Amino acid sequence: MSTTLALPATFGSDLVRGIGAILLYGIVGLLLMFAGFYAIDFTTPGKLSKLVTRGLPNAVIVTASGLLSMAFIVVVAIYSSASDLTAGLITSLVYGLIGVIVQVLAVRLLEWATRIDVGSTIQSEKFAPASVVVAAAHLGLGLVVAVAIS
Repeated sequence: MSTTLALPATFGSDLVRGIGAILLYGIVGLLLMFAGFYAIDFTTPGKLSKLVTRGLPNAVIVTASGLLSMAFIVVVAIYSSASDLTAGLITSLVYGLIGVIVQVLAVRLLEWATRIDVGSTIQSEKFAPASVVVAAAHLGLGLVVAVAIS
């Protein structure tokens, strides 16, 4: 007795379509991450990329947490998107951009409410505990915005 394992007739086309979807969602995700980074950079005093390159610890902490919070938003926007590829890409992009905007506004509002001088904090060469508060605000609000998208 022999058994034959056969793949479905649409296996090849399904595989190619899946690979295409991964690539397209990857591009949308990358674009949203860039948008998120530049939104954080634009609304934070000082040029973050230069501060991070200089190895300033607080700038690294705030930037890393900002990128992680944007990643939460992007991942949930993609995960919550429609099952149709075109509609899914569009909703991921729209939800992701709205999420980035809401995240930036919420973090800036929280920084204002806590009266943290983010500019001097991230430009300091010594570790400042306030950077952990800013990082926590980024991560916490990123999760809140991500769940709001879902």
